[in-house]
Amino acid sequence: MATRGIDHIGVTVPDIDAATAFFAAALDAEVLYDTLPREEGPNGGEGVERRLGVPRGTAQTAMRMLALPHGPGIELFEFAGPRQRSPALPCDLGWQHLACYVDDLDAAVARAEEAGAVALGPPQPLPGPEEGARNRFAYLRTPWGSTLELLTYPDPQPYERATRRRRWRP
Repeated sequence: MATRGIDHIGVTVPDIDAATAFFAAALDAEVLYDTLPREEGPNGGEGVERRLGVPRGTAQTAMRMLALPHGPGIELFEFAGPRQRSPALPCDLGWQHLACYVDDLDAAVARAEEAGAVALGPPQPLPGPEEGARNRFAYLRTPWGSTLELLTYPDPQPYERATRRRRWRP
């Protein structure tokens, strides 16, 4: 078995069209296809509830696959029915943020803000084993409250001296 990498990331959103517009404007995401077009939904019932582990009465209303220019796909899900909680925060258990590598962090943060994201602070230097003169990151909230990290690390990182493995770098 050989794991080749991340194929896609699933994101539940309150409005699939608004989320598509955000990811296109902020990250140059492109629509590949609709797995479940809204006009063909909703998709619910016992099979969906069991397969996805969602509460009784939950139904998928739309599903769409996006592609980032140099990364995994982003699969958007829109549901109707019982809501369990608000969007995950970094202190919550489970998958908690999407991080995208960018070449120009300041421009990417400004672009994401123009698309509706809210920066949680100015860009910061990457710390410790990731530090480098130009290596920085910033956290933002998407319009629906999920956490998005934008980061750049064009300079060699200290951890690279101790291992042959490298993170992805353009």
